[in-house]
Parts: sequence; structure tokens; C-alpha cells
Amino acid sequence: MSFFSKIKNKITGQTEAATEKFRTGMARTRNSFSEKMNNLVKRYRKVDEEFFEELEDILIESDVGVTTVMDLVEKLKDEARTRNIKDSQQLKDVIVEVLSDFLAKSKEETALRINPHGLTVMLMVGVNGAGKTTTIGKLANRLKSEGKNVLLAAADTFRAGAIEQLQVWGDRTGIDVIRHQEGSDPAAVIYDAVQAAKSRGVDVLLCDTAGRLQNKVNLMNELGKIKRVIEREVPGAPQEVLLVLDATTGQNALNQAKLFRQTSDVTGIVLTKLDGTAKGGIVLGIRHEMDIPVKLVGLGEQVNDLQPFNADAFIYGLFAELFSESEDDPS
Repeated sequence: MSFFSKIKNKITGQTEAATEKFRTGMARTRNSFSEKMNNLVKRYRKVDEEFFEELEDILIESDVGVTTVMDLVEKLKDEARTRNIKDSQQLKDVIVEVLSDFLAKSKEETALRINPHGLTVMLMVGVNGAGKTTTIGKLANRLKSEGKNVLLAAADTFRAGAIEQLQVWGDRTGIDVIRHQEGSDPAAVIYDAVQAAKSRGVDVLLCDTAGRLQNKVNLMNELGKIKRVIEREVPGAPQEVLLVLDATTGQNALNQAKLFRQTSDVTGIVLTKLDGTAKGGIVLGIRHEMDIPVKLVGLGEQVNDLQPFNADAFIYGLFAELFSESEDDPS
């Protein structure tokens, strides 16, 4: 059985709606990547050094990242030699398999950490403009739809309009927002939000934070203070520190991930606007170079378009046309 078929069988057991969201949401990346891949295979019937050099260029253009691309191509060369693959058509299935291996993480690692016996606190971090506040609103709506009692904390007290923006999402989803005045101490907002969450029997507290990168020391101190308040008031929390990255910024997103990992203990990535870019390969670079699981992805502008990341569905979304071509493959 081909690797295409194995992936197809795995995603058959998942909800059709979720798989379809990855297929439609990744159309730009897939159309760009698949077209280049098909053209490459047509030009190079034989797998040789020139084939791999052009494959490197295609992957780099998809913002996979140079380090990841070098490792990917070396792995492909090893597999081609081991399996004695000479025909470029035969290598397509191996490319999918190797890319899947690079994304592989257990479901336990990619699932959101929820405390089943008490308050779960999630700290949302990321630069201004990445879609952090919108992501919080969508995640809050998703958790509420799953039966969770959710509360929001507006601790981005420095960006003009940030508090009001989160309040709009609170009003839209019917979820309360703990807020202070603009310019207030973010840690004080978090403290009040934690007390409110505990007194109300809240399941999940989602905390917005400032996204200023101009002064890394200030950012580190601010996030550190917030985290200490949470740890003191809720032992074992925060369960998640989710870094929100804008997929359309490509390698910039990878650089942001490296910076935030220095300033906070990031437990997972939320990749927004994946539907708005042809460079969705950044998912591979983040997973391989950062070893931080991508936990959620934004696949559209609607409130329900924030989806749990699924490696098989991602691979399917990236190679949907190739999967269709392989359905009649008896191997």
C-alpha cells in the first residue's frame, strides 16, 4: 500500500468537515506547491542531483526554512538510495512520507492541556498584528461550544484598542471579560481574573498579553511577572503558553518563535491565516527547528475556522490532488 493510501485511510476515520477545512483552507499553498512539484517531476524523469537541487528551491520558496529543507532533502536522498528509486514519479510518495515524518507528534502533545479537575489557565503571547486577540475570541467560542465555562482576561493594557477588541469578542460569544483601564498593570488584571475564575468555578481562563518586541527585556519581565502571579494563585498553571504566529509572514514567524521561546516557556503554536498564504511550509520549519507542537491553525475568517492541528489532515490539504491521482494505484 502506498503512503498516500495509508494517509487516506487514517483521515477517513476523522470528521469529514475537519478534513475539508484543511483542504479548502490550504488551497493557496497547495496550488503553488503542487504545481511546482508536478512541473519538477515532468522535467526530471530521473532522480538526480539537479532534481534535488530544484526541489530544495521549491521547498525554500514555500518558506519551509533552509535548515529544515537541507535535512528534508538529505532524508529523501537516503530513502531514494535505500529503496533504489530512480524514477521521479515514484519519489512523490516518498516525499509525502518524509514530510509526514517531520510533522509527526503524538496526539497527546498536539492536544490542548486541560485540567479535568480544576481551573485551566492559558496564556496567549505573540506580536501585535499576528491575530492574537481574534484567536482568543475564536478559541473561547470553541471551548464554550465544547461545554466549558470560559473567562477572558484583557491583560494587553498597552496597545490602544486591545481591551475594547477583546470585549467585542466577549460580547459576541457571550463570555465575560475581566478588564482594567488602558495602561494598567497587566499582572494586576491577571490576578483579578484568576480570583474571578476561581470564585465562579470557571473551567478555562484565557489571558491576552502585550505583544511589544521593541524591548525584549521589558517583555520578558512583564511575561515573567504575569506567570509568577498565575503560578502562585493556581498551582500547576498556566497549563498552556500559546504563541500566536501569522503564517503569512513566513520566516518572520519562525524568528518570532525563536525570540518568544527565549522570553517565555512556549508550550504550543497557534498559526493564524494559514488560508491566506502560499507559504504554508512554515509549519514544517517550526515543527522541525523549534520542536514546539503546532496545536491550532486558522483556516478562515469565520468564528469556527480555528481548527486543532492534525498532521495527516495537513498533509492531505497540501497534496489533495496527488491523493486523488493515487486512488486507483493498486500498490
